[in-house]
Amino acid sequence: MELESNKASVQKSQQEVFDFLTNVENYEQIMPESKEKFEVKSQDTFAFALKGMPEIQLQIKETREPEFIVLGSTSEKFNFSLDVVIEPAGENQSEAQLFFHGKFNTMMSMMLKGPLKKFIGTLSENLSKL
Repeated sequence: MELESNKASVQKSQQEVFDFLTNVENYEQIMPESKEKFEVKSQDTFAFALKGMPEIQLQIKETREPEFIVLGSTSEKFNFSLDVVIEPAGENQSEAQLFFHGKFNTMMSMMLKGPLKKFIGTLSENLSKL
């Protein structure tokens, strides 16, 4: 399953957005309001749970400073990655876009597509408020 968010205009430079998103503690600030749990597990890993969804643990798997970050699930049952592409858009301004890549069976994809699209949309929207 492939999903992508709208581009979020952020009133911070490309480097500032990259620095913000490579600090896992900061993800709590852009989580949806339906967040029931958020816990930093290590320097590059955090866990969160949204209302009605199982806990998900994400780890920073790859970075290419200052434009690219890959967050990957640590669960083999829920195998996906979330890529963040950050582009400069002027002085002290950038655009960030999220890309979700998941390997799910057809039934699971149908059930998850709506909530996941909403989730990455909310992350993107909240990034633009920074």
